[in-house]
Amino acid sequence: MNGHALNGHGSADWDAIVIGSGIGGLTTAAFLATNGLRTLVLEQYDTAGGCSQVFRRKRQFEFDVGLHYVGDCAPGGIFQEAFRALGCEDRLEWLEMDQNGFDRLIFPDFTFDVPRGWDLYRQRLYDRFPNERDQILKCTKIIERVGREVFDSMPCHPRAMLRVPWEGRGLAVYGLRTLEWLFNHCGLSPEARAVISGQGGLYGSPPSRTSVMIHGIMLEHYIGRGAYYPKGGGQVPAAMLVNVIQGHDGQVRTGAKVEKIMLHKGRVTGVRLEDGEEITAPVVVSNADIKRTYLEMVGREHLSWRLRRKVENFRMVMPMFTVYLGLDIDLAERMPNANLWWIPEYDVEKLYQRFAEHLPNAPSLYIRSGSLRDPSNKFAAPPGHSTLEILTFVPPAYAIWNVEQDKGPANGGRYSRDPKYREVKDQLTDELITTTSEVVPELGDLKQHIVWQEASTPLTQERYTLAYDGTPYGPEFSPGQMGPLRPYSKSPVKGLYLAGAATTYCHGITGTLFSGIGAAGAIIGRPDLLREVRDGVTVFGDPSKITAGGPDWDPLMSCRRLSKKPRSKQTKQPTPA
Repeated sequence: MNGHALNGHGSADWDAIVIGSGIGGLTTAAFLATNGLRTLVLEQYDTAGGCSQVFRRKRQFEFDVGLHYVGDCAPGGIFQEAFRALGCEDRLEWLEMDQNGFDRLIFPDFTFDVPRGWDLYRQRLYDRFPNERDQILKCTKIIERVGREVFDSMPCHPRAMLRVPWEGRGLAVYGLRTLEWLFNHCGLSPEARAVISGQGGLYGSPPSRTSVMIHGIMLEHYIGRGAYYPKGGGQVPAAMLVNVIQGHDGQVRTGAKVEKIMLHKGRVTGVRLEDGEEITAPVVVSNADIKRTYLEMVGREHLSWRLRRKVENFRMVMPMFTVYLGLDIDLAERMPNANLWWIPEYDVEKLYQRFAEHLPNAPSLYIRSGSLRDPSNKFAAPPGHSTLEILTFVPPAYAIWNVEQDKGPANGGRYSRDPKYREVKDQLTDELITTTSEVVPELGDLKQHIVWQEASTPLTQERYTLAYDGTPYGPEFSPGQMGPLRPYSKSPVKGLYLAGAATTYCHGITGTLFSGIGAAGAIIGRPDLLREVRDGVTVFGDPSKITAGGPDWDPLMSCRRLSKKPRSKQTKQPTPA
């Protein structure tokens, strides 16, 4: 199916409808719009961006929801090439984090700075574990090879999967084995295992349920290709994509919750919104949660028993609890431009078991600062002030938060004023702040410097993104849910396509960007569109239609309250929101 064929559906309101405005959905829509398809994005919340959006407090502090850092942003990297293909490469600037240590792993007995570059990374491992040099070399060479082969071969659609035995021999042999198997195969000590898997919070599973493939992707992404942050804050990439869509006759609507994906004789015909409005299109792309997409929006009755069972059995990554702090100190004087990881023990399996069973009383932490990433961002924090975010994994069970199973936010349940919910939330918030002050003494007593404080729970995540179990990562990245065992862009339902963290492209800002290009390519009949983009083959967007950027541009405001605009039923031409 290509753009010309879609435009032949003259009776439909749009050529394509995209559900959800995360990076996957916005990227899909941007590439469809720049290829001539009349494209509508529908977002249930009042701000576009999904997990890549920001929020502001007291008109002083700006916090990132999910864009903490991104890899592969150097010239020739996927982000540069993707936005070049959309006609706006020169409107984004990427700030590289500390190459000597963009991630600092803090253990009870030592710290380990993760640098850019595989050779330097290995040398630091050798220095820390001199008696395991051969084992470390063997292990990291396999991880590096698998990660590079994934990026080179991009085995994310059926035809590309067939190329893996020739283009990704290491991936074929090791990719769907567990990280625990690899550690055992190489004979690593518990301490060396803990360091090499130390950034596992980026995918959220223990080595026994982590594929070598996802670990290779993650380490190659940052160690091999650098760690970056967008100048102007985490909202910038989403806002740029919104502007591309609007400039190419597409539309982004917020406050538009899709209730049903409409079908006729097994084929998609459009969507019905929660308020009853029906919008027609021959193609629908869901960037929404995979379980809600199939089981609720499509409906169990329209699925084969095999697909229904597969979706119901997806194991989701654990959700997170996040504390957001506005501080009256300049963190640039106290911590490096790096993420800080507190890992309280070397038995990583036991650590994740504790995450899954109960709220942490000695939590493992991920600590980062958006204001430290980009001190020039006028929205981040006032002079002499900083933002700090502290994250940890928590169990998904509603009962922990005193909420009944069928009364969560996705079902309209109210929870935020419940005394028990607030008590548990406040206790965990205090625990994370106290632990951070203890394990990172350079920060001092944080409680003495807090100007603004709040926290988000898995229920918060579910409320704003409708994510199943409140997870930001989607289905777990275990061998049984990776590669060809993960959903492709083209779904078994005719006319329905998928983007986002649940697909073969995986999660994160980069994975979902890939997924959007992959979904667009499947729709317009260019299955290797991602390779075309990476190779710089074509520019689809018209740079003259891009208005975003500049000193007075506010990326957050450009993504908020994008309401419905009237359109002519005769011409069917969308009006930019």
